[in-house]
Amino acid sequence: MATQAIPSRDVGTHISVDGLDTFYIKAGAGHPLVLIHGGAPGACALVNYGPVIQPLANRGFTVYAYDQPGFGLTDSPKDHSQDYKVAHAQAFIEAVGLDRYHVVGNSMGVYISVRLAEENSKLARLVLISGGGMTDDLSPEAREEGRKHGQDLAEYTPSVENARKLLGGTLFRQELVTDELVQLRYEMSTGANFVAQQERRKAPAPRSVVDDLRRLTTPTLVMWGRNDRGSVIEGAYRAFEAIPGAELHTFNECAHWPMWDQTDRFTRVVSDFLSP
Repeated sequence: MATQAIPSRDVGTHISVDGLDTFYIKAGAGHPLVLIHGGAPGACALVNYGPVIQPLANRGFTVYAYDQPGFGLTDSPKDHSQDYKVAHAQAFIEAVGLDRYHVVGNSMGVYISVRLAEENSKLARLVLISGGGMTDDLSPEAREEGRKHGQDLAEYTPSVENARKLLGGTLFRQELVTDELVQLRYEMSTGANFVAQQERRKAPAPRSVVDDLRRLTTPTLVMWGRNDRGSVIEGAYRAFEAIPGAELHTFNECAHWPMWDQTDRFTRVVSDFLSP
């Protein structure tokens, strides 16, 4: 198991996307690969994908890991809807000049990724990790676990201890809940980002993408952690069944972020799928 290292935010840069100052990290040289993070408090490119940005770049990809509006080091928007996040993602891809590219989406980023695949023929291959909202056919037990997880996220208020507790529920390997990662997630959940978190709760519910999954023609890999307590593994099987021609990889001893819990294996599996 490799030692997880978070890139310094100093290696990132900023670009104007739809009038918003948008932070992103670019690494490597090769086929473009866009990483889309989740939507929990403190989520951002560095927090979600920190340990895999450089390893993926080392495997022959140009990695673009950006912060969504109202997250990380990107400005907050006036519109906090999921539709706007999809529009911003597309605008970011156009702003950095990508023609043909892959997308990896985690958690809430799965929704954005599916919408991009459905609406843009330039997306070559798709990796969906531990995403909610990909099925309307979960068991009552799975729905209850998802409800509890959503309530915990909604009740989050910024503090170092709350960030530590949040990470403890996100990761299987508790030794990864380091002071450095806790501090970073805490910082990314405060100030304007906490205000944005509260505003997102007022946004209209996004349209379902369940039918979109059944129409996907983009080659897709579904990935999940067997020990995910927020998006239980049942969702992986339902998504796999819904997406035509999909592949499925599940990780043991892994929760919501296989990028952290199973860094080496994650990097190999994703790289092999994106380079058939």
